[in-house]
Amino acid sequence: MTATIFDIERSSFVDGPGIRTTVFFKGCNLRCAWCHNPESQKREPELAFFESRCTHCGKCREKCPNHLEQCTLCGECARYCPTDARKIYGKEMSTDEVMDEILRDRAFYENSGGGVTFSGGECMLQIDFLEEILKKCKESGIHTAVDTAGHVPYEYFERILPYTDLFLYDVKAFDTEVHKQYVGVGNERILENLAKLLSAGAPIWIRIPTIPTVNADENEMQRIKAFLDEHGTTEKVELLPYHTMGEGKCLALGKELVTFPTPDAETMQKLRAIFA
Repeated sequence: MTATIFDIERSSFVDGPGIRTTVFFKGCNLRCAWCHNPESQKREPELAFFESRCTHCGKCREKCPNHLEQCTLCGECARYCPTDARKIYGKEMSTDEVMDEILRDRAFYENSGGGVTFSGGECMLQIDFLEEILKKCKESGIHTAVDTAGHVPYEYFERILPYTDLFLYDVKAFDTEVHKQYVGVGNERILENLAKLLSAGAPIWIRIPTIPTVNADENEMQRIKAFLDEHGTTEKVELLPYHTMGEGKCLALGKELVTFPTPDAETMQKLRAIFA
């Protein structure tokens, strides 16, 4: 069994407890206007061109079987580019190949209370692969976390609940019309699945991307807090301030660039205090 993976990041400290390996699945069914991983959206592999890195040496044209006239995503241009101006995002990997990467840092997990986090994109869109590799991780005694936006059938959660130690669950906006405007879909299914997970007693960290002009206000955060208080107990709520790290990748992939203001420290402190 294989899945489309676009990155495996080792020694991560931001995707769950301890030192972690984060496996990024390609493909997402949301279109967040502030997405900082635009290479994760399409399921298929993509070629990115970072024009600012290009020195016009001609090596890519020389090595390309079609001399850059037609792209077949063979990756030869990226392989021989001396400045990494060209990059292929996404490749098919088997569960054994991904497990080999995960197991390389087993000692770090054991010493730090870490483990592996499956992220994306939306990792749950490749549910058969995700279920299989979660089982392998549990058999190997490795702590598992699933980072999800929750816009999937709840039966997917039921399939992986026995093998998932922690869910990192995104709540992007509480108002469904705001959610639809900036994410592309309403949030009814997302909140319904979250309520079910909370009722089931699943360990959950809530993650809220905090975007001025979208959700970075006290009323919005109070509504999210009231929903969480009503439906169960979360281990942690993380507010993640908007940043511009995805802009370069967005331009390199030829995608439309949308920008937002960055929230200031005072705003973030005030909003975090609501969940303290």
